[in-house]
Amino acid sequence: MGTRKDARMERPKIQDVARQAGVSTGTVSRVLNGRPGVSASTRELVEAEIRRLGYRPDMAARTLSLQPKMLGVSLSARARRLTPFLMLFIEHLLERTREDGYLLTEVPAGPDGLPESLADGMILHGAHDDDPRLEYLEAAGVPFVLVGHAEGVRWVMPDDHDGGLQATRHLIRLGHREIIHLGGQMDQQAFQDRYRGYRDALLEAGTEPQRRLLLDGDFTTLSAYRAVRRAFEDGVRATALFAASDEMAVGAIAAIEDVGLRVPLDVSVVGFDDLPEVGEGLTTIRQDIGRICETAVLLLREGLALQPVRNVTLPVQLIVRGTTARRRE
Repeated sequence: MGTRKDARMERPKIQDVARQAGVSTGTVSRVLNGRPGVSASTRELVEAEIRRLGYRPDMAARTLSLQPKMLGVSLSARARRLTPFLMLFIEHLLERTREDGYLLTEVPAGPDGLPESLADGMILHGAHDDDPRLEYLEAAGVPFVLVGHAEGVRWVMPDDHDGGLQATRHLIRLGHREIIHLGGQMDQQAFQDRYRGYRDALLEAGTEPQRRLLLDGDFTTLSAYRAVRRAFEDGVRATALFAASDEMAVGAIAAIEDVGLRVPLDVSVVGFDDLPEVGEGLTTIRQDIGRICETAVLLLREGLALQPVRNVTLPVQLIVRGTTARRRE
């Protein structure tokens, strides 16, 4: 009886294999489970030590290690979850992670802007100035992908700057010079980049951005309506408007019509996103939300496999519909 107990106590553990091979227990686990991220020479060394020590993995622990990875999606502290864009983003992300065999959970942000819990890997949406999540997750050793851009981390983003350029160049080609920029949440990278595109297109055309034409729609239809209506009632006479989201574009159109002007005969409007239903009928900038989610999951898979950090910028496309027209003389 005592001999069998001693034999069980002397049974080699995964830590013994790791120590003898001079690698981490995580590397041994990846070898045992046939996962990528281990060089051929290291794999051979670990397998040799497994054979030499007669190591056999504990089946309960092995079963646990083979369970699907839990991925967390972290929205920024200021994000409004129940918006058409974010609902579509989450829907695409759920579909993508399910197809790839992962589980997905939404992780709310605490008062400090940090995720209230951690998963095996994290997808961060709503990149913004001084985003505390990046340093926090790096210190915690949790792989993550940012939907946005930052130095030294994995990220994917639509080309927001080019979207602002395309939208504003389209309006300039139609003869417009007095062009409103309707933005919001300007600490957010996406809105900063879309504004820079607007500004750069104006500068290309020899026109300086005018402060009176820079409106804050706070990324909501109602705030956009109020800002645009107030501007026209205060005497702004722009003939075109670039809204940094389709939701704000819808509010802008309602305000323009309520002050007695017509879209696009009197004021042309361009949105951004090409959201189903919301963006239908709008001239807008299409970003491929499904492809953004697919790429985010791919990059996170690479992070979980300890592959090198890389970044992806996805193209956007101008979709011309019925809310833009040539400027009337």
